[in-house]
Amino acid sequence: MLRINLNEMLADSDSLEGVAKQVRSGAILIYPTDTVYGIGCNAEDVRAVKKLRQIKGTDHPFSVIAPSKEWISSKLMVSHPEFIDKLPGPITLIMTKKGQMLDAAAAGLTLGVRIPDHPIVKLVEKAGVPLITTSANKSGQSPATNAKEIPRELERMVDFVIDGGQVGGKPSKIVDLTGPSPVVIRE
Repeated sequence: MLRINLNEMLADSDSLEGVAKQVRSGAILIYPTDTVYGIGCNAEDVRAVKKLRQIKGTDHPFSVIAPSKEWISSKLMVSHPEFIDKLPGPITLIMTKKGQMLDAAAAGLTLGVRIPDHPIVKLVEKAGVPLITTSANKSGQSPATNAKEIPRELERMVDFVIDGGQVGGKPSKIVDLTGPSPVVIRE
């Protein structure tokens, strides 16, 4: 497991490209967001998503960090565009897929999507692929708000940890946009 300083990675274009290449290739990583530390991988890499499910110990649907608002508009039904305007921010939007995609991450017709208000989005933009985003903890445990709180057993199972120091601490608000009216799932 390699530990990478977020600010150093972002300041060095070769380092940022190297990490983005690893993400595209299926690396599993722990990273900071505007809410809590997340664990994820390239959502398009079925093998990596299966490995992440084993690490996390869950089969529930995963959300993704979108590489851009344009990606959201091209892949998902935008029935309530005012919520897209809230991105980036501490909100996860449950939206209807335009077609079959990312079924390893979230089987069925819907997908949770977000764009954090955090510098980690530069990595996702550079990678150009959606990144699984789920809290960096075993299912049922408290999420980490500082890289020092990440369980060692979890660290040993990933390819690298991006250390961004202390983060917000409150998980994102979840809003379901699949029906005629938005429904808040988690405040």
